[in-house]
Amino acid sequence: MKRLVVVGTGPRLYREFMLRSIGERYDVHLVIGRPAEWETPYVRGVSVVPGMAADGIVAAVRDVVARDAADGVMTWAEDHVVGTALAAAAVGLPGPGPDAARACRDKHLTRSALAARGVPQPQSELVADVAEARAVAEKFGYPVVVKPRAGVASQAVALVRDGEELADHFASAHRLPAAGLRSPDRSVMIEEYLTGPEIAVDSVVRDGRVLPVFVSHKEMGYAPYFEETGHWTRGDDPLLGDPAITRFLAQVHTAIGYATGATHTELKLTDEGPKLIEINGRLGGDLLSYLCDSASGVDPGLALAAVSCGDVPDLTRTRALCAGIRFAYPPWHETRVEGIAFDESALPPEAGLAVPLVRPGEVVLLPHKDLMEGRVAFATAAAATRAELSAALDRALAALRCTWSPA
Repeated sequence: MKRLVVVGTGPRLYREFMLRSIGERYDVHLVIGRPAEWETPYVRGVSVVPGMAADGIVAAVRDVVARDAADGVMTWAEDHVVGTALAAAAVGLPGPGPDAARACRDKHLTRSALAARGVPQPQSELVADVAEARAVAEKFGYPVVVKPRAGVASQAVALVRDGEELADHFASAHRLPAAGLRSPDRSVMIEEYLTGPEIAVDSVVRDGRVLPVFVSHKEMGYAPYFEETGHWTRGDDPLLGDPAITRFLAQVHTAIGYATGATHTELKLTDEGPKLIEINGRLGGDLLSYLCDSASGVDPGLALAAVSCGDVPDLTRTRALCAGIRFAYPPWHETRVEGIAFDESALPPEAGLAVPLVRPGEVVLLPHKDLMEGRVAFATAAAATRAELSAALDRALAALRCTWSPA
């Protein structure tokens, strides 16, 4: 059994299924910022690194390799992408490369790397103040996208249609710390708005070769913000074999020099072909890997573990279903939750998970410019077709029983 170092775990609800499956096939040593809790049954060893700074991660991985040796090191946690890449390079294990990891973490570096190679993407400029932002927006033409340089989960990302909206949303993006950058700053990016369907492709990469694992399709809401209210994936999605998308993914990964690991690449399918929205140096969140397994039988976590150890991943598809997740939100901007639970007797047979995310007494806010955590529950389902899946998710969320009041 190969020894694999896993850096960070993230929320149990969203990542336990991957750690469980990896722990069944690998001797896992966990590097984490606190004593292990729910992770304990799935790991053989734990290194606690308070604060989880990059140098601490590197030191912990060095220590594991020196004591017990290791075949691979990996992470699916956004905050630890750079630290894990540095650790892999330091001990001579497969990894994306520190510069590639930084290019995934820093959206401006991504844009610069792609521009140098002529890879299709929206026009984008880094600005320091509202005056610069307005000048760039006028040059690109409204609407434009305001985006923090190193944000996560679409926080403070907004579509703006005029100068007044721009000033308001610039302030939110500017307040968001650019954590994880080599030279931290709070610069803001102004980008051309692209039209067309948006998809994400999760891939594993082995020695520079990109292997698409699954395509996910987004359901969006709460404009002008880019809140992801749901996702769905198809086990036999024809886009996985689309030559234009395959070539585009290879271009993107080559441009940033990504060697080995996993990526979550978001792109728009425009009339001119695929164009990059962003690339992240880890697997997608929101239970996307769980949905992939449900739809196709492929476990993205195991695929990442394999390439991290230098092995060929097993991407054999054993199912061809549609699987999805949909999130529920409160009715008012400030809502006090009095009671929340799913009526299990009302759930459709296609339903998988049905989970409240808040507790009675909590006050929940709808998505707005400074917060993107308005979800109160979610449900997953799997079905033979997209239409059947959508109907099942409708019924699953209809089984959510809530009582609440304006806060």
